[in-house]
Amino acid sequence: MASSINTFEKIFKNKTIRKQILFVIFVLVLFRLLSNIPIPGADPFRLSQFLDSGSFLGIFNLLSGGGLSSLSIIMLGVGPYITSSIIMQVLSFVSPKIKSLYQEEGEIGRKKVGNYTRLLTLPLAIVQSISLIVLLSRQGVLPEFTLINMVINTAVAVGGSFFLMWLADLSTEFGIGNGMSFVIFAGIVASIPKYVGQVALNWNPSDAIMYIIFGIFAVLLIAGVIFITEAERPVPVTYARQAQNGGRVFGATQTYIPLRVNQAGVIPIIFALSILLFPQILGSLFAGSSYAILAKAGALMTTFSQTTWAYSIVYFVLVVLFTYFYTAVTFDPKQISENLQRSGAFIPGIRPGIPTRDYLGHIVTRITLVGSIFLGIIAVLPLIAKEISGNQALAIGGTALLIVVSVVIDIIKKVEAQMSSQEYY
Repeated sequence: MASSINTFEKIFKNKTIRKQILFVIFVLVLFRLLSNIPIPGADPFRLSQFLDSGSFLGIFNLLSGGGLSSLSIIMLGVGPYITSSIIMQVLSFVSPKIKSLYQEEGEIGRKKVGNYTRLLTLPLAIVQSISLIVLLSRQGVLPEFTLINMVINTAVAVGGSFFLMWLADLSTEFGIGNGMSFVIFAGIVASIPKYVGQVALNWNPSDAIMYIIFGIFAVLLIAGVIFITEAERPVPVTYARQAQNGGRVFGATQTYIPLRVNQAGVIPIIFALSILLFPQILGSLFAGSSYAILAKAGALMTTFSQTTWAYSIVYFVLVVLFTYFYTAVTFDPKQISENLQRSGAFIPGIRPGIPTRDYLGHIVTRITLVGSIFLGIIAVLPLIAKEISGNQALAIGGTALLIVVSVVIDIIKKVEAQMSSQEYY
């Protein structure tokens, strides 16, 4: 207990970290205020009924940071921004120009990619908002479908999504951790009191076994996330100093580069869920179409989303692929090898330069395979638990727990890294 208090004291005595935490709290308060401002004409009773009727809406609400549950002005959340980021990352593998922006132009190139991502977010936000508004209008959640209502609600939803995207970017730049993940995390945490209240209100002694099973499942899930987050492959590095007279090497020091097994964190899971939401939203949208082809396509998409095993397999594959994508974008073995060479360091048995770059790339590829498979298994566990138990809450609750634990661990590691680095100054 005393050590925890001392740790908190150290954190808040650190001016830089204190500012970052206060900024994150400010973003959180503003986000929660916006998530409680509904768009014009929303019917909360019909919305509650509609949300309870479909599992994909629970996931959509999860990724929107809880904005959909109150049909707020930020009901799209950071969904369009996530989709845009996915498209840009995929393009970096097929477009040499975009790839060079990521890997060769450094911070300037990444800023350019960020600007392209924001530009692409606009049409995606418009399409997603129109699709969702049409779907909600058919269910009586929004007023009768008219052009003026469509324009107003679309403008409000798109504007809210862009404002939230801006907040997420500010949180990444001036706060701690990934702003996009933090927005989703904040929405999940804010909904916990509501779910606890519902459980207490609807408590039935016959459900005790189910809650015990969920508790065990939650502990296993948390343990799995911690394991995959903390696992790393140390690569030995030798730093050699030279004597002033004669240039002979002496006083070599040994250290290592900690290559994390899962360098992508929870981002691949968020990306995979965003992709899987598309067929489910389109399926619900096309289901009532008067055109036979669209109605059939909608039925097919709905069937896919309700077939747990097929859905789980696609989910698993997407998590594995996005883990590789994100790791390839964020980890640059060429830059690390150049930094080692400039600082007079080398990996024992490996020549500096290109051989070091290839060696690091080979190691990261192998450990990412293990990390991506393990992360994929953890991601589909809530769906498997839902299929076995028949309880839909396990799928959404398990996914929410997975995101919360991953974000908390990421924030803790970022704070520890900052405190450690500033001890040397």
